Amino acid sequence: MIDLFLTAFVFALFAAGMRKPFVFVQAYVYIDVLAPQKISWFLLEKIPISLIAFGLAFLGWAYADAKNGSRFTFRQMLIAALLLYCGATTLTADFPEDALAKWDWVWKALVFAVFLPLTLRTRLRIEASALVMTLTAGAIIIPAGIKTLASGGGYGSLHLLVNDNVGLYEGSILSTVGIAIIPLALWLARHGTIFAPDRRVTLFAWGLCFACALMPVGTEARTGLVCLAILIGLSLRDIKRRFLYMGLIGAAGLLAVPFLPASFTQRMETIGDHKADQSASTRLAVWQWTIEFAKDRPLGGGFDAYRQNKLSVDLVDTAASGNTTAIETTTIEEKARAYHSSYFEMLGEQGYPGLALWLLLHILGVWQMERIYRRHRRDPDPDAAWIAPLALALQRSQIVYLVGSAFVGIAFQPFCYMIVALQCGLWSWVRRHDSRPAPVSAPLARRRARADATARPAGVEGVA
Repeated sequence: MIDLFLTAFVFALFAAGMRKPFVFVQAYVYIDVLAPQKISWFLLEKIPISLIAFGLAFLGWAYADAKNGSRFTFRQMLIAALLLYCGATTLTADFPEDALAKWDWVWKALVFAVFLPLTLRTRLRIEASALVMTLTAGAIIIPAGIKTLASGGGYGSLHLLVNDNVGLYEGSILSTVGIAIIPLALWLARHGTIFAPDRRVTLFAWGLCFACALMPVGTEARTGLVCLAILIGLSLRDIKRRFLYMGLIGAAGLLAVPFLPASFTQRMETIGDHKADQSASTRLAVWQWTIEFAKDRPLGGGFDAYRQNKLSVDLVDTAASGNTTAIETTTIEEKARAYHSSYFEMLGEQGYPGLALWLLLHILGVWQMERIYRRHRRDPDPDAAWIAPLALALQRSQIVYLVGSAFVGIAFQPFCYMIVALQCGLWSWVRRHDSRPAPVSAPLARRRARADATARPAGVEGVA
């Protein structure tokens, strides 16, 4: 049944796109995030629906969609420059076949991030994209949250819609993205127009946020716990009663501790002692190797350059018994360990130029959203009340992504580039909105008309 439903839903989106080309864009967002072809076991897996949606989105916009208001922003130019640079490093990659395999999906993520803002000409389109992204990610997160409540989850054992450790279906990535969409879900519940705010919308939004907050528990990803702490800290900015808020958060955390799985608490304890944890120790060794690698290859080694690393890691296990402390050191030899950090992923694969482009792209996003927020947070126009909150939500989502990126290799994660595209679309829309002449009130218009009539020379009336 699920296979038939997914097939019918995808083709219904394609059919709707024939009448409204923008639906093709949303169809690609849905397919790229959820990957229904991986869930399907018969029809969709045999059809390249992602490529079909990708092509229809571009063709629909090029031939049938209006272009008024579409602008090419500086950050889109940065994405295009990063795309070209990644293409160049792929041609000279240390592992050509592996690099081409990664390039096969990276170029689509970057091209779509350049393209999507061109279609976001109105508030409705910006909101629709944010809604489709949030609900599609929620289709993965909500079942995962239910399973976490039922069984407690576990590292690598939380079975999702797809039994494949790629995309959003990887635990650390899902945990990071889950925390990142919380601000968007709350904005949609308060300022959405497609689903007007009411009790049902609010209840669903908070339920989704609760499921997102459960992702660090269900996946036992330490990255998600750090991201959740960062988001709580960021939310203090617009909280009036900060001490009460912090007290409630602390109390909720203490009350939740007895219900957390023992495996979760044991894994979280390794955050403060990386020497006893093989994963954390190896990660630090990979980062050190990448720094040394970049000294010899400042332009990067291309995608998957990490495959050539060879590491020697010393694990230190400390056991205390009375006044005696026993220290046991074990040496682990590993090779071809992934970066486990977007920053080092960019440094190793794209070198210093690629890392600089990537950092500039995201730092500019934080800055631009801050500018929009400061400009419109006290906007007296009720029709503009949604602008500042959306800018703040997108900024928080991006900061959560940047924090999570320090521990997960998601430098080219398509969902995160969709957040960047939303920022570019909002930035372009706000610039058009702010550049429009201020409306003139009727009394002022009449006074100006009388003044013009008085100043007009005699005998000029009626002359065209």
